[in-house]
Amino acid sequence: MSESPPTTPVCYRHPGRETYVRCSRCDRPICPDCMRDASVGHQCPECVNEGRRSVRPARTAFGGGTAGRHGYVTKALIAVNVLFLLVSIASARGGDAAVGGSGFGGLMGGSTPLTEWGAVLGRAYLSDFTLGGIAEGQWYRLVTAMFLHYGVLHLLLNMWALWVLGRSLEANLGRVRFAALYLIAGLGGNVAAYLFSSPRAATVGASTAVFGLFAALIIIERRLGRDISRIIPILVINLVFTLAVPGISIPGHLGGLVVGALMALVLAYAPRGRRTLVQVAGAAMILLILLALVLFRTAALLT
Repeated sequence: MSESPPTTPVCYRHPGRETYVRCSRCDRPICPDCMRDASVGHQCPECVNEGRRSVRPARTAFGGGTAGRHGYVTKALIAVNVLFLLVSIASARGGDAAVGGSGFGGLMGGSTPLTEWGAVLGRAYLSDFTLGGIAEGQWYRLVTAMFLHYGVLHLLLNMWALWVLGRSLEANLGRVRFAALYLIAGLGGNVAAYLFSSPRAATVGASTAVFGLFAALIIIERRLGRDISRIIPILVINLVFTLAVPGISIPGHLGGLVVGALMALVLAYAPRGRRTLVQVAGAAMILLILLALVLFRTAALLT
């Protein structure tokens, strides 16, 4: 009885292809199209995918993903602010339509229908003689105000600061934590403006969030053991500018600074074993305190 000739191995994914190469992990035959370079030999696609799932993704020192180094959130925030300014200019339909402003669509720092709609405003009559403001239930103003600006110069100053501060913080914190820091700091500044400004005073600008980023950068850099001597003078200059120049919302800037610092402390000093839980709980607590302050101010304005 004659023996059958030995069969040539074929790729387990492509049965029509002969091969003498085997996966170094599962020992199945693989053709050149299925080979994936490994530290030793080659692996099949399934073993490579299984290995990737078993590898824990890299994290920053504060628990965020390393994708933050690309600055996607910073760029997106800048794009949103620019878009809001373009819509603001369009809403004015020419310089004569700007409410209390100067120049076409508020380019020189004036108000527009969009800024009137979205600014932090306690309680006042609007240009259409309707009563509006946060005390009248327009709580969205506490968020929209941080994306609106009085003109191009106002926007450029804030976006330059956001570009410089945001990329560093996003790289250290990760995208989600950085976005939370920015939004909570901006919200905190707007709540402070609502609490301590005249009910008829309108406030807009990303500077509430930007001042929070200043405070956060100092705390984060110190937590990492880095030198902060170059950051302090810039913050001091901005604080002097805030206090000396008329028309700037002092409560908004200082409120953003304080709330940004609190949020940064939560992110930077959460214990490693329960980092995410503590960070989420800390952020929730800050939001609850801000909510309570808004309710208190609203009750005071309506009495």
